This record gives sequence, structure tokens and C-alpha cells, in this order.
Amino acid sequence: MISVIPLRAPAIDIHLNARWQQNGLTVAGGNQQGKEINQLSYPWGLYVDDDQTIYVADKHNDRIVEWKWGATSGQVVAGGNEQGRGDHQLHDPRDVIVEKERDSLIICDYSNRRVVRWPRRNGISGEKIISDINCWGLTMDENGFLYVVDYGNAEVRRYRRGESQGTVVAGGNGYGDRLDQLYIPQCVFVDRDHSVYVSEWDNHRVMKWMEGAKQGIVVAGGQGEGNGLTQLSYPRGVVVDQLGTVYVADTRNDRIMRWPKGATQGSVILGGNGAGGRSNQLYGPISLSFDRHGNLYVVEYENHRVQKFNIDSNK
Repeated sequence: MISVIPLRAPAIDIHLNARWQQNGLTVAGGNQQGKEINQLSYPWGLYVDDDQTIYVADKHNDRIVEWKWGATSGQVVAGGNEQGRGDHQLHDPRDVIVEKERDSLIICDYSNRRVVRWPRRNGISGEKIISDINCWGLTMDENGFLYVVDYGNAEVRRYRRGESQGTVVAGGNGYGDRLDQLYIPQCVFVDRDHSVYVSEWDNHRVMKWMEGAKQGIVVAGGQGEGNGLTQLSYPRGVVVDQLGTVYVADTRNDRIMRWPKGATQGSVILGGNGAGGRSNQLYGPISLSFDRHGNLYVVEYENHRVQKFNIDSNK
């Protein structure tokens, strides 16, 4: 059975005043940009499994890499056969999740304009499950329904099992900044109530679309681009905990922000110390995931690494 905990969310309740250790631990990459098995090249999407195994969409290397907990190098589990359109290839992958029922990976194969399913173990090729889509991010709910960000059409679509067309569940009304529109949507998160949260690159906000809603509500940002506590600058990764607190990768501000449910401003929980490669700095944070214990994982696009920030058990 698929866990009832939403993908990328923590299994534990996280207190509104919870803190994370400010010095991160590199758990994937971090050996400069490259194509060796201990390197990443502009990593993008992230999935953390129950045993803290990490799957990374290694964008410029056209591969998905699995990093076991504590490993000093990864293992290619999809792609890695140069870029191309073949069933054994990926081109510019942007996101990856694990579909546990089938023991498979589902991958946004962005430049091939498709979503593919790839066996998680010893897979040598993938199968196309959605075609002709500008896939930027994806997730899955407890029913096995797939939610895909189609940034080209400024919408999020939900695909029930076996569907090829899907249903629009956010956006779909052209590019814009109205509450019924999205502008370059990036990442998607779906909670237990099937509310869809989507980050918008050019609207500098995160929107929540309740199930069946015709428009969304702003739950983070939406006050123009900036680095104030009411603002975001080109946000991407978004995760929501069981209290409805929204966590956002505030990409151009090189920080991770937390927005409690109903809040009009957020707080900086990680980074915010300028762009850089030190353990307390972030540079291009782009994707987020919690593990079961509430530790936070951050993909840094510009540092070619994944950092793990342990939750402070004293808080």
C-alpha cells in the first residue's frame, strides 16, 4: 500500500517553532560539477525514500541517481546513456518520485516532453506514460493518482490510473497573475485533502487550490519579487506539513522559508546567509523533501549537491 503520508512530507508533527541545525551535511554530490558517479551536474528534483535513500534528477547528466544513506557516491538507476529520445535515455530530467506499488520511478523527462515510468531495480529502459507535456514537477496521492505540472500550459493536471489526458486541477486559464491563473508553475505538492499547492516562478508566490476549486489562494509570497519576509524571489520547491505549514525553496534569495497556515509573512529557517558553498549557505536551492523524521533535504542547483539539515531535537 502507498503511504497515507503525502510525498515529501514528514511523518511526524512538526512544531511551529521547530528549528533545524544550520550547518547542512552533504548527502549527494558536493564534489564540484561533473559526470562521475560521486558528482552531480545541475541537479533538480529530489525524492527521499523511507530508509533515507535519495533519488536525484541529475539534470545535465541526463540521469536519475540513487544515493544510499551514508554513501560517498551514487548509482545510476535511470538514463545515463547520453541525452536522447530512446526508451533507454533521458533528456534534461526535472523531477522523480518512487511509485512503491510498482517499485518504479516516475520521471519528468522534460526535453523529451514526456513522463516515463522506469523500473527502480535493474531497469534498462523506461515506458512512456504521458506524452506531449512540458513536465516540470510531479507528485502522487494515496490513490495512485499522478499530478503533473505542465508549465507550457500553465496548469497542473491529475491523471487517474490509465488516463492519458488527465484533468486540470490548478490553472488552465493561460499565463497570468489572477487567482485562477498560474505563471510558469514549478513544483507541486498534494496534501491529504487533495489540495494542490503549486509554486509559481514569475508570480513569486505559492498557491493552494482546494479540491474542485476554480481558483487558488495565496499561501506564501504574492507581494512581488523581493527578499522581505512577505516576499519570495523565484520560488520553486514546496512541501506542506501536517499542520498546513508551507515550506518553500526561495531560490533567488538562497534561503528556505516557512509560512504557517494563514500567515501573511514567513520566516527564514535555512540559508539566508548569502549565496555560497559553506555548510550554512545555500546557492540556488531548488527542491525540497522531508524524511520521515522531519529532517529537511535541499537540492542546490548551483552547488551541485544535496544537503541534509537535521531537525533540532531540543526544540
